[in-house]
Amino acid sequence: MSERLAAFDVGTNSTRLLVADVDGGGIVAEHTREMVITRLGKGVDRTGRFDPAALARTLEVLAGYAGTCRRLGVARRRLVATSATRDAADRQAFLDGVRDLLGVDAEVLTGRAEAATAYRGPPPPWRATCRPWSSTSAAGRPSSSWATAATPGP
Repeated sequence: MSERLAAFDVGTNSTRLLVADVDGGGIVAEHTREMVITRLGKGVDRTGRFDPAALARTLEVLAGYAGTCRRLGVARRRLVATSATRDAADRQAFLDGVRDLLGVDAEVLTGRAEAATAYRGPPPPWRATCRPWSSTSAAGRPSSSWATAATPGP
């Protein structure tokens, strides 16, 4: 029997959602695939903190995604975040917002995990459906967190 899962990828420049029915480790039906340029990482390299407008934009998009998940009857959710979240001194505001909006703790990838996922891409059951997102991010770099988020987690 399939289970409806949601995978969220919050990168430095874009925020993505995939909702799919998964059975036996493979997608049997895709219900939605969304991507919004949120620029969460705007200024993080320079200031070490999230830009307040970028953080608000990203949480607003995640609130919309939460509504989509409720409407589609998602059973489990997984969210991964990358370098902008890892590098921001005020990351707790984002992590708390994720928990409040989605009911899950965000997984912040280490630099090594982010690089490894970008290199190897999504796992086989997700490869065909993730290809458009795992190839490049909005900044033109590999979107490593998408591949990790799309891997069914706990």
